[in-house]
Order: sequence, then C-alpha cells, then structure tokens
Amino acid sequence: MPHWTVPGTDERTLGKLLRRQAEERGDDLYLRFGEDRYTFGRANELANSLAGGFARLGVRPGSAVHCYLENSADYVLISFALAKLGAVCITTNTAFKDDFLLRTFAQGRADCLVVDEGLAANVAGIWGRYRFETVVVRLAASSPDATPAAAAGAAGAGLFPGARVVHLHELYSDTTAEPAPLESVAYSDTATVLWTSGTTGAPKGVMQSHNLWIVSGDYMARNRDMVTGDVIYNTMPMYQSGAWIMNLYPGLIAGLPVACDPAFSVSGFWDRCRHYGATQMFTLGVMHVYLWQQPPRPDDRDNPVRSGCCIPMPAAIYAPFKERFGIEYLSEGLGQSECMPYSMTDRSRPGWKPNSAGLAREGLEVKILDQDDREVPIGSLGEICVRPVEPYTIFSGYWRDPEATVRAWRNLWYHSGDLGRVDEGGEMFFVDRLADFMRYKGRNISSFEVEMAAAKHPAVSEVAAHGVPADALASEDEIKIVVVLKEGAQASAEELARYINDHAPYYMVPRYIEFVTGMPHTPTGRVEKYKLRALGNSDRTWDRDAAGFVVTR
Repeated sequence: MPHWTVPGTDERTLGKLLRRQAEERGDDLYLRFGEDRYTFGRANELANSLAGGFARLGVRPGSAVHCYLENSADYVLISFALAKLGAVCITTNTAFKDDFLLRTFAQGRADCLVVDEGLAANVAGIWGRYRFETVVVRLAASSPDATPAAAAGAAGAGLFPGARVVHLHELYSDTTAEPAPLESVAYSDTATVLWTSGTTGAPKGVMQSHNLWIVSGDYMARNRDMVTGDVIYNTMPMYQSGAWIMNLYPGLIAGLPVACDPAFSVSGFWDRCRHYGATQMFTLGVMHVYLWQQPPRPDDRDNPVRSGCCIPMPAAIYAPFKERFGIEYLSEGLGQSECMPYSMTDRSRPGWKPNSAGLAREGLEVKILDQDDREVPIGSLGEICVRPVEPYTIFSGYWRDPEATVRAWRNLWYHSGDLGRVDEGGEMFFVDRLADFMRYKGRNISSFEVEMAAAKHPAVSEVAAHGVPADALASEDEIKIVVVLKEGAQASAEELARYINDHAPYYMVPRYIEFVTGMPHTPTGRVEKYKLRALGNSDRTWDRDAAGFVVTR
C-alpha cells in the first residue's frame, strides 16, 4: 500500500505539495545531483527564495518563462519557484537551435528566458529575430548553494542587446518565506508547457496542469511499486515529460529521493545506480536495449535496482533482462506528453501478455476507435483515443494554438495518433503510428521537420524522409532521406548530413541518404512514401554509421 496521500484539490498544486513535504519530512533527502544534496526542507527554502527573485523581475501569476537549460538542481528549483508564483514554466529542447529555437520562442511568447551559459550563443544567434525583455543566465557547473563567481554578473553581457541580463544567483536571497501568490494558485492552472516532437507539422506546446502532474505522478509511483527506502534514478532530459512524470514528481509525492545525472550513459549506467544506491530506474526507447547489448560483466547483477520501467521492452528480452541485471519487477505502459500515461502494467496482476502495455489508467476512458470515431471490435485495430473521467487529468490543450486543440479533440475524444488494439482481457497493445512520423531513441520525430531541414540546403530540389526499422528495436526508426538535387547542382551525402547537423537538432541527422532523379507522386502532388519504403536500402544508399560520420551535439 502507498505510504503517502494525495492532497485534496484545494492543496493540489506543486508549490503547496513541496511545502507540505518540507513541513512533514523537511530533513529527508529529495534531490541529488552528483555530490550535491537537497532535503525537502532545503528545496522548499531555495524555491521560495528563487520565487522572490523572479517576482522582482516582474514574473506574476500567468506569466510565461522559457527555460533553455540542461539538467541541474537549479532547473528543478526554478520549476517549483514558478509554480509557487502561479507562472508557467515553458521547457525548451536543448538540441534546438536556429529556426527550431526561433519557432519555439515565437510560439511561446514569453518575456523572460532562463538559459545556461553554454547555450547562450544559440540564443544570441537568433537575437535579431526574437528578443526577450529579460534574460537570466545560469553559469556552467553552478549549484544553488554555490558562491557566485566574481564575474557572474558579466555572464551574457553583450550577447543580448536591449535586454535586462541578470545572473541566476542574483535571484536567490535570504528570504525564504512562502510567496504571496501561492495560496491563489489553483489545481487547474497550467504549470508547464512541454513541446511535442511534432508529427505532420511543427511542434506544439502541451499545457500541463498542476493536477495532471500530481495525479499522474501518484499513479506512476504506485504502479512502479515505490516503497519507503527507494531511491529513484533520472537520466532523462528535463525538457521532456519523462523526467518529471516518471521520476521527479513521483519522488515528490512519495517522499523519496531522486538522484539525477546530466544525461544517459550506456557504459556508466549501472555504476551510477550503484553510486546513488538507486532502486528505481526508468528507460525509454532503445536505452534499455543498449544496456542489454553491452558485453556481459560478472557484476551485472550486483546493482541495487529493484524495480524498473522500460518502455517499450521487447518481449524477447523481458525475462532475460530481469535475470541478467537482477531486477525484481519491470513495468511497461503507453503514453505521450498529452496523456501521461493512458495505460500501464502493474505488479498486482501477474502474467501480462508479451508486449502488453497494460490496462487503461484509472480516471480515464480509453477506447480503440475507427476513422469515424466508432469503437472497433475487440482485437481489431484502430486509433487509441482518450477522454478524462475526472477534470484536469490529461493535457489542457495546446499553448496558444486553439485550432490544433480543436483538431486533437474531435468528437470530444483526444486522438492520440497511435494505432492499437485491446484484447478480451482489456490489455492494450501498441501497433503502429497513424501520423507520418518516426520514433527514434524515445523521440517522436516529424518527417516534415527533417524534410524542411534538408530542403534548406541550396543544392536540394526535393526531399522525402521516412523511417527504416532499427536493428536494435523493431518499433524504433532510423531516419532515411531520399533527395532530388537541383539541375546542375552537386552535393555529397556527407555534406548534406553535416548541413543538417549544423542547422537542426542532432537527432534529425539521417542514418541513411539516397539520391534519386525523381520522386513518385500522387495525382495531387504528394510523395508516395510507401513506394520509397518498399524500395528499402541499396548499394546506392549512404550509411552514416558505415561511413564513420560523427554527429555533433
């Protein structure tokens, strides 16, 4: 049974929940970043201090603040500070640059930006096209309890003309009183906006309420079998929902410590689990497949992990993975930023079928519908569609994009874009994706976005992107682009790959590139991608890995 309770709706906000944990277990550890440790009490004090600093900058209830940051304790505390003020934290993908970053900033339309010193140059690169009134710079390798460097105030100077530039440590103060707006923040208010990876078009800002985070975090904690004494390990980037919904907020709700590292390391994962004494792990996409593919070590089972959530875990390695690494329990599920999750396995029901994503989550109605939004028969394929039974348990719409919100909510159902089926026992199975996008290393990547990045090369006339099943995991896609060059133009595959690497997120650099003289088209001019997929790879296909091309981040 859970050793915690979820507060009533009047107290169900992130800021109030942190305050409650500080009052009830103030000396208990909440956050670890390397050797830095923060108890619930200290985290609450620092969040309050930081909230006062943001208030001095003019951040008010309803204000939006972009956070363009790598994983850090500051990031977590900033999110709580903004939650206490009733402001909205807009998380920004740190791989974004150039037009990708510009579009995110322009859609977010915030007055204030918080940026890591190491990412400031990316913002400066688009400053002539988008400006913030205030830029808060976080120094590299800093921590909330560190003493600011003497030159801290100069960080970012000259990069952002016309803006008020301050250093993050200037916002911390000795005042740790709860901010006045805290009591007026409602459980239905938007706490966070996370950007989707994009499917057939540009990414959209998914609005997450305080209630969604808390009830979903509670569900995750219970279904992942979290108990007193557990330590949760996070390597997920904090601009993604997985870091918060799977790790940071379950730890907050259950009163458990969360140990964080900057990024996932295949070779160092188990050693870091040992270092932190981590008993709970979460991996997404091919992360766990990469762990499985590492050469066996005599100490593979000598790690503290007791429970893991690995999505999706191939059925063929489910039992061998548990045996090799000595993990007692593995859970799986289905979800996306809009609905976290809509199904999950749990320990109370042994004997889940291979590749099962479990049962529909409590508080949600989940159906498999046809193209006319009629429920399909048991075992038949259809789109996974969701609607809440209780308010504010899935996303609240797309940030400043009412048209996209209406499209997603056709006939009062949220349409996930996932193709699936349900068996006679209610178990859900993911089958494929309806929209034209690829899934690579846990990310949904829009073919449209990849095509737009490649099409900007001056030699490219036409380009089509599609997925090629990855060797490591059949449900993952390696990116392939098929390219028609302009008449008389020349470009090598390596040149095109480097161009994409320089102007788009690193994960959009295709694994495969093939040049053709023409594309197959429908009568209306759309590229017939099914024909390109059917052609597969050939001796004319450039392979990034075989060529030794190194993607830079």
